[in-house]
Amino acid sequence: MLYALILAGGKGTRLYPLSRSDNPKQFLRSVDNKSFLRNTVDRIKPMIDKENIYVVTNEKYKDKIQEELIEINEENIFIEPANKETATCIGLSAVKLLKKDKDAVMVVLPSDHYIQGEKEFQDTLSQAIEIAERRRGLVTIGVNPTRPETGYGYIEMGERVAGNMATYRVERFTEKPNVEVAKDFLLKGTYLWNSGMFIWRADVFLREMEKYLPKMYKSLMQIYQAIEEPEEEQIIKEQYDLIDGISVDFGIMQKTRKAFVIKCEFLWDDIGSFKALSRFLKEDKGNNISENVFLDESENCSVFSKDKLIIGFGIKDLVIVDSGDVILIMDKCKDQEMKHLLNDIKNRIEFYKYI
Repeated sequence: MLYALILAGGKGTRLYPLSRSDNPKQFLRSVDNKSFLRNTVDRIKPMIDKENIYVVTNEKYKDKIQEELIEINEENIFIEPANKETATCIGLSAVKLLKKDKDAVMVVLPSDHYIQGEKEFQDTLSQAIEIAERRRGLVTIGVNPTRPETGYGYIEMGERVAGNMATYRVERFTEKPNVEVAKDFLLKGTYLWNSGMFIWRADVFLREMEKYLPKMYKSLMQIYQAIEEPEEEQIIKEQYDLIDGISVDFGIMQKTRKAFVIKCEFLWDDIGSFKALSRFLKEDKGNNISENVFLDESENCSVFSKDKLIIGFGIKDLVIVDSGDVILIMDKCKDQEMKHLLNDIKNRIEFYKYI
């Protein structure tokens, strides 16, 4: 049977101070009047029954998710005791779904994407599901790159395989290259952005984990044995303490020989940074601005206002964000370094209340 797994445990630190520890980016309503999480679930509902839509998160966000997704059963929210990266949370979800259904096929979706083109999205997933079933492949969705983006991973397309949509064996994954390498990838024309969406059978995914992440696999099998037993929650906590977390890209997708990529035909954006979010602001004389912003003699700035009027005069290459109690002023080239800045702020006791 087909299941959706929505990844909703991230803190969205690169969108601080809009994204906060108690209200991270998956709950933000920055692009339209619905949260990113709500849009993700609505996008998949035409293909997958709500009873088969699952969310993996941590205890802190459980109540917010239940408020946001009132149609999703409480037991469909998988809780991690700690954040141990995507291979771990997907692995935990895989063993839980496999216990429920030995033929479970997982559609793994991040909760912070913008997608336009619902039919194309559904057609792409339909082909991915077929490859996951027929070829027992680990399938990802690739996006045709339009700029030398350094914040995304890249996938090199290998041999083309049969299918209505352009589908390829994966030659290799490259994680977040520098700008010169990204420019080369664009020129070669054989690379796609890695969207972070995955489709596979739960049992196939776990067999690949057994090959490439054997220690994690062993811990997950201990959890598998304890599912629906009185000690399940305790065993999950114990095994999580033993797991060294790693992303699914580094841990499995860069190593497996079962990887396929489908070149998507829908519009896609990963709302993971202010650079990305700026693309949804209105353009104003070479800048991107929200309401309540006035810029003069300024260029290449992105300004996000809340209630106050923000005036910029003679400024260049800045991101300015007013979240109410915090104002961020940042050089645009520092966009990918927000996590490091936030870690430094966390170490200052007097600023901790603003995290």
